[in-house]
Amino acid sequence: MSRLRRMAAPLVLAVGGGLFAAAPAAEAAPAACDTTSTPYTYVVTYQPGTRESAVDRELAAKCGTKVAYYAEIGVAIASSRTADFQQKIGVYRAYSGAKDVASQGGAAAARSRGAVRTLEDTRSVAAAGDLAAQQWDMKAIHASEANKIYQGSRAVTVGVLDSGIEATHPALRNAVDARSSAGCVTGAPDLSPASWAPTTSDHGTHVAGTIAGKDPAAGFTGVAPGVRLASVKVINDEGYIFPESAVCGFVWAARHGFAVTNNSYYIDPGLFYCPKQPGDAAAFEAVRRAIDFSTRRGVLNVAAAGNDSLDLTNQTTDKNRPHPVDSSCAILPGMADGVVTVSSVGYAGTKSGFSNYGRIDVTAPGGDFGQTPPEGAGPACPLSTVVGGQYGEKCGTSMAAPHAAGVAALIASRHRGIAPRLLAQLLESEADVVKCAATEPACTGPAKNNTFYGHGLVDALDAVR
Repeated sequence: MSRLRRMAAPLVLAVGGGLFAAAPAAEAAPAACDTTSTPYTYVVTYQPGTRESAVDRELAAKCGTKVAYYAEIGVAIASSRTADFQQKIGVYRAYSGAKDVASQGGAAAARSRGAVRTLEDTRSVAAAGDLAAQQWDMKAIHASEANKIYQGSRAVTVGVLDSGIEATHPALRNAVDARSSAGCVTGAPDLSPASWAPTTSDHGTHVAGTIAGKDPAAGFTGVAPGVRLASVKVINDEGYIFPESAVCGFVWAARHGFAVTNNSYYIDPGLFYCPKQPGDAAAFEAVRRAIDFSTRRGVLNVAAAGNDSLDLTNQTTDKNRPHPVDSSCAILPGMADGVVTVSSVGYAGTKSGFSNYGRIDVTAPGGDFGQTPPEGAGPACPLSTVVGGQYGEKCGTSMAAPHAAGVAALIASRHRGIAPRLLAQLLESEADVVKCAATEPACTGPAKNNTFYGHGLVDALDAVR
């Protein structure tokens, strides 16, 4: 989660309902729109099913240009140089994450991103010998045993919504499906290979290896090496993921039949988005609709809980932005309805110090520098693929989420066409119980559903048996 709001360090999100308006009938274009100021991209909500021609007319009349329009969910992506574009459209219908970052309030978001990047920095690991011996994370969820029985189906695709995947990596070149991959950074899908390849970050490549990597020469294997991966790039070169990118990514997953998506990030410049507040309402509703659309189309979305050591159910402020937070607010996409939220554990099997908690579905290995493995057992953080055909370790809930996504892909492979809700139930019911320890006073709830570990540690072996 570097600046890249990856969930391998600090994270964040939100939602709302019914905040849309049909575009007005034809309006005369303004006499003079700003053509010199910095352009910003906005999500704009409409009544689902609104005709694209009506959207075009309203945007043009209010000094905006359409970038994309997702009619199924009534969300447009628009660009405008006009400073008051949001006011022209309506402060509950339009929002620009990039403009928010550029404002005074964006400074805290930038610092938070930097902290995430520090946590998720790659530490290189030599690929000499058998890397399997260093994959304690795979042993913890019984992935090595599961791989001997079943490695997943090529008919199942997992979308990696992240910073791009290095498709030429030895462990990934047989897994990445170029035809299902796209760049979504602008809010509109771009099918060119360059648009979904990594540029400034190896975060997405690391996540991809955990899900489905396989390199016999190096002895490296991910959770479900038999499934396909789609690289859906939603994180820009500055490390930010804005609402329009996420909307594009979820809609792309829905339209292309993905069984699972992994989302190791939080939407910038949150943390929290609040459905009752100006600006936030549009972002929350746009992302909520996109997630709901993908779920209705058969996609199970898995997301990292975040790396701020926060109780997600008990927050009143947002360290990234100066606005009040209440129980309706959420870190997106992790706290959105229908999304499987994953916390992180370290080598000892207890919650990672950085992991958020409170609203957790399952847990998985994400590492912890305070839980150091014995000599020869591997690094403190999960080992996986990184750019340059290499391997490295990263810590964070960003690393925990793909373990859960990989197990979900194994279940989806065994039960083709399974509904997302049932897939999530199986993922949870087959998890290994992790009880709250006496030394964890903040951990509350029963053994099979508590605030630190949710329904338990995901189990790949049970998924294939």
